[in-house]
Amino acid sequence: MKLVFIRHGDPNYEIDSLTERGWKEAEALAKRVARWDVDDFYVSPLGRAQDTAKVSLDAIGRTAETLDWLREFYIEVNNPVSGEKQIPWDFMPSLWTKYEDLYDKDKWHQNEIMKTGNVTEGYKKVCDGIDALLEKYGYIRNGRIYETKQGNDKTMVFFCHLGVQFVVLSHLLGMSAAMMWHNFFVAPTSVTWVETEEREKGIANFRCKKLGDTSHLYIAGITPSDSGYFPGAYQ
Repeated sequence: MKLVFIRHGDPNYEIDSLTERGWKEAEALAKRVARWDVDDFYVSPLGRAQDTAKVSLDAIGRTAETLDWLREFYIEVNNPVSGEKQIPWDFMPSLWTKYEDLYDKDKWHQNEIMKTGNVTEGYKKVCDGIDALLEKYGYIRNGRIYETKQGNDKTMVFFCHLGVQFVVLSHLLGMSAAMMWHNFFVAPTSVTWVETEEREKGIANFRCKKLGDTSHLYIAGITPSDSGYFPGAYQ
């Protein structure tokens, strides 16, 4: 089983679509997607993901199923330093590194800051969503592994967002989503590739083979966007 996660193109958040650069990225991505043998496509309901997907899907005459749980993980929490509401992956290092439970794969969403928003509920919705989908393909979650009577080589592609992508990966790979949010970055239209290893009878384990690959952009002469990243030294 292969799961391919694609972040939307360079975003224009004001209109929930793509910038001029984002549309060019989506066109470069479409040439890459066209070379894959994909069984099923899935997409977030948000405009920037829908627009990115449409460029690839129109090019190959395919459609995608929209899944509500693939929308961006935009659940606000209280910042104890500023006193303001914010999304949970924009904390300063001097803040989030003080909390030991944020490093814990099972406890991160029960951290005192996360409890100021519906993070646990949102996390469960995403986990239940991906598990229900995988069950349709014969992979059933049991503790930290997936059981399967008969594995397969099907490929699924997901057009979604940085935040929710890391939530799904944290569930599949057994990691803290908070750590993934703060320590990893995937650029717009980047490709993250996860596959099962089925070395024991009836047992499947997911393993990441590519994270945030943007080779299609370099081939097209496009420099990957830093949207969602904070480059450079402190000024």
